[in-house]
Amino acid sequence: MPISVFDLFTVGIGPSSSHTVGPMRAAASFVDLVGDRRDDVAALEVDVYGSLAATGRGHGTFDAILLGLEGCRPDAVLPDEVDERTARIAETGVVRFGDRVRIPFAVADMRQRPLTVLERHTNALELRARSATGEELAHEIYYSVGGGFVVTQSDEEATVLGAEAGESAREPATPHDFRTGDRLLEIANREGLEIWQVMLANELGAGRTEQEVREGLLHIAKVMEECAANSIDRSGHLPGGLSVRRRAHDWHIRLKEEDPDRDPRYYQEWVNLIALAVNEENASGGRVVTAPTNGAAGIIPAVLHYALNYVDWVRDGGDAARDEATVRFLLTAAAIGVLYKEGASISGAEVGCQGEVGSASSMAAGGLAEVLGGSVEQVENAAEIAMEHNLGLTCDPIAGLVQVPCIERNAIGAGKSINAAKMAMWGDGEHFVSLDEAIATMKATGADMSDKYKETALGGLAVNVVEC
Repeated sequence: MPISVFDLFTVGIGPSSSHTVGPMRAAASFVDLVGDRRDDVAALEVDVYGSLAATGRGHGTFDAILLGLEGCRPDAVLPDEVDERTARIAETGVVRFGDRVRIPFAVADMRQRPLTVLERHTNALELRARSATGEELAHEIYYSVGGGFVVTQSDEEATVLGAEAGESAREPATPHDFRTGDRLLEIANREGLEIWQVMLANELGAGRTEQEVREGLLHIAKVMEECAANSIDRSGHLPGGLSVRRRAHDWHIRLKEEDPDRDPRYYQEWVNLIALAVNEENASGGRVVTAPTNGAAGIIPAVLHYALNYVDWVRDGGDAARDEATVRFLLTAAAIGVLYKEGASISGAEVGCQGEVGSASSMAAGGLAEVLGGSVEQVENAAEIAMEHNLGLTCDPIAGLVQVPCIERNAIGAGKSINAAKMAMWGDGEHFVSLDEAIATMKATGADMSDKYKETALGGLAVNVVEC
């Protein structure tokens, strides 16, 4: 299935694309599945399996399912609405199915099965709707496979619910079909295109105009900037019981005092700030861009911030240069993201955090190499270097919350992206390990990794650090 840049970069709420955005999207899709018979629904049955159940409380999974059952979509619901609806459901024990039919149902009514892993993916959600007589009106199993992507059980060839919530992802005419890095390089060199231009051509093949693509990407970048700005304005502690202190607010005050003129010597501090700010906002359930997951949502905004403020032609070129760099960066990053979706996984519950922070770091490195003027070979090299040094990264959030070590891990991942891009730019594009080989290694490493290191809160820091 062709993957769009707007499938990889979607607007949603925190703290997790696979555990919050995906389940909400699945539950909202189930409302659509019931369709015209929703007024006949008298009872709901919800089973939550595997990693969704194991870390669902800390990831907001159960509330996300309830919001989806009320018809909320992750790209449209606002944090204030989330708070209002979840508080009402918790108080009344009643969900408004499709925002219309009142049905007694709350988190306590969900059957949580953390030790049961269904065959297709560890993040599974099973939904049933019954009439007052017990008749089954609808039944579906959904798999949240990372990045907010949801796969259904019912079709022999799984239906994927991507960024356009409630609808199957389109099947566009793809002028440049690529699923491997080698194929991407072959197309680019044969057609005389940069990687971002290959991705743009595929977006145009999907029926969008170039203006629509550019406006959509600039909107994504604006939401990223707003996310960081909103977080910087907040102080205090993150929700969830760990009493993790927000740092972005105080860091921003200090940075403005120490670096009022944006001295390049402080670039790493600004990159760290943006990465931390975005992921603090994500951890608090705020509005973020899945890039390509929520757990790794701070890396691409932080590295894009570097590109816009520390690359000469962009910084000195005014708004037009900033817009052009943003479009090229995000399209290049998305092309690399396609390779991870097609060749491995971006799900921490499937392959560990190498699939989240690792893939985001790789995508950002490639995007930055493009803005730095890299050849297609240097872009591919940058992406490979970044992934090579994230291999084996485990997903072990303490208390199942996307806070420790997730927030700092984004800042470290952003730093790796910048370093990888700079290393690639000092080379000529030739390198020993290909991006395809790095992706294949990541997939194999994830398969060999113990399940306790895959977003289950059963291993690593999650059990070796006392939560209180």
